Amino acid sequence: MDLQNLTEVSEFHLVGLSEDPELQPILFGLFLSMYLVTVLGNLLIILAVSSDSHLHTPMYFFLSILSLSDIGFISTTVPKMIVDVLTHSRVISYGGCLAQMSAYFTFGCMDDLLLGVMAYDRYVAICHPLHYLVIMKPRFCSSLVLLSILASLLEALLHIVIVLQITCFKDVDIFNFFCDPSQLLNLSSYDTFASNIVMYLGAAVFGFFPISGILFSYYKIVSSILRIPSPGGKYKAFSTCGSHLAVVCLYFGTGSGAYLGTSVSSSPSKSAVASVVYMVVAPMLNPFIYSLRNRDIKSTLLRLHSRTI
Repeated sequence: MDLQNLTEVSEFHLVGLSEDPELQPILFGLFLSMYLVTVLGNLLIILAVSSDSHLHTPMYFFLSILSLSDIGFISTTVPKMIVDVLTHSRVISYGGCLAQMSAYFTFGCMDDLLLGVMAYDRYVAICHPLHYLVIMKPRFCSSLVLLSILASLLEALLHIVIVLQITCFKDVDIFNFFCDPSQLLNLSSYDTFASNIVMYLGAAVFGFFPISGILFSYYKIVSSILRIPSPGGKYKAFSTCGSHLAVVCLYFGTGSGAYLGTSVSSSPSKSAVASVVYMVVAPMLNPFIYSLRNRDIKSTLLRLHSRTI
């Protein structure tokens, strides 16, 4: 197979989920509707938090940032895929591929880190309620968000630097609906073992620290809840973190499936489906989980709806 120098490779071909012409209208309608639902649902959460002064608390501040990150995460890949289906073109430029990968890692890492920050917020609220306002000051909360953004940008920069080291490619076909970095490394004509180690080590670090923080926080939370004497008090305490726990399981469960599916599975279609669940389904379900299980969000949305009528 002829090796293609980087100067000769100006674009890649995204094979996508299916090449069947009969499935293209179905894929277009499905992903367009999922994208619109995700953007609208997360925008409603941001609108509810910003419009109601009762929701100007650290928990809802982090939730609004998470919703904003989810919009960026799904906007990284789905609009491009929708345009590809409409235009019957699966081409993405080399620069566009790098930009998509950079946004993918930035927003993906932001989601992970923000979920860890939200777990710490729930830990302080339940385990140290009398010191909550003293610890979770607005400046401290803003600093946590800023650190999450900077760490995510650093992670994205690390992966982009690794990909930029590739000078030759064996092929230009990427068997996914976006520029999957692991598949891009596999297209390299050189031994990418070291690059794969660095890439997966970075992903493990940025997954390990949030997960460790979340597990420690919920260990302390459960211990505190079990010491509450009344069943009603236990239910009220646990209900404040039930939505967050559901979102944590959704994100890290689908994220692990996507990474394992890409690295272990030899079937490109299975890897693409796992990526869809992680990058499309998870951000879409986030606003439903928080709005359906959160009385404050629901009441605020109902008030906003009554004002528009």
